[in-house]
Amino acid sequence: MTSPEFTNPTTVDAATLRDLLTTGGDLRVLDVRTPGEFETAHIPGAYNVPLDLLREHRAELRAHLDDQVVLVCRSGARATQAGQTLAEVGLPNVKILDGGMLAWQHTDAPVNRGRSRWDLERQVRLVAGVIVLSSVLGSLLLPGLQWVAALMGAGLTVAALTNTCAMGMLLAKLPYNRGTASCDLTTIVGQLRETGARR
Repeated sequence: MTSPEFTNPTTVDAATLRDLLTTGGDLRVLDVRTPGEFETAHIPGAYNVPLDLLREHRAELRAHLDDQVVLVCRSGARATQAGQTLAEVGLPNVKILDGGMLAWQHTDAPVNRGRSRWDLERQVRLVAGVIVLSSVLGSLLLPGLQWVAALMGAGLTVAALTNTCAMGMLLAKLPYNRGTASCDLTTIVGQLRETGARR
């Protein structure tokens, strides 16, 4: 159930976020993309808290998020889902980076870069396209296989209507998307405590 306070999330544009980060206020930027996407490019000082981990451990994370929070993903969809999740545990005043990392990079704001990987949305498009193309071409040899393409179309329709993506959640668990850095609850809470103690 979506929290009533989060039906219209507050957004912050890239230029405003950049100003907030340079003034050094009590602001935490949580990047909810996969560790692989985070390693490819992220906002300096951001914490990587993948969406699936945030959903599973929202109450534990909430205990360490009493400051201003800005949520970031590639374009804003996953950050909005993360905001709804945090609102359910009593943190409704989070902000979403409008346009996500795409908008941040478009303004030539500083970015920490690592090994380049495809973002999750691109991977979903590739897998969905391969499944549809293979099932349509395969139906020339095995009649009825085109129904796999129809099921994929239905799944993509549901994903669009619900603003969720089961295929994306599955792909996020692949080693390719896990990255090399440790991204578990203990590590994230330790990072949040460490920076909180320095303030």
